[in-house]
Amino acid sequence: MKTALLRYRTMANIVGVLLIVLILVGVPLKYLASDGSGLQDAGEWITTYLGIAHGWLYMIFLVMAALLARKARWTIPFTITTLLAGTIPVVSFWAEHRATKAVRAAHPETA
Repeated sequence: MKTALLRYRTMANIVGVLLIVLILVGVPLKYLASDGSGLQDAGEWITTYLGIAHGWLYMIFLVMAALLARKARWTIPFTITTLLAGTIPVVSFWAEHRATKAVRAAHPETA
């Protein structure tokens, strides 16, 4: 259980940080900066390359979350909420905290 929780938490934090950079930095730079400026180019790079990385890493996050959900015997609504929260910037950190708290409460040996 401890290893499954660690894998989930690691992926949740990586995906959460990438999503924040992608949505709160990359997208505004890409669409709000002056055409042809260095800032727009940076936004283009962030949305292209970090977007791809986030997509692949999000799939790994989903697998890690599903494995933890199965092992921790989460309910379907709890599992779905945790998985979907990973798509909303900043809310993903709340979901990770909530899931970690639930696992540690149900399985004290993981603390």
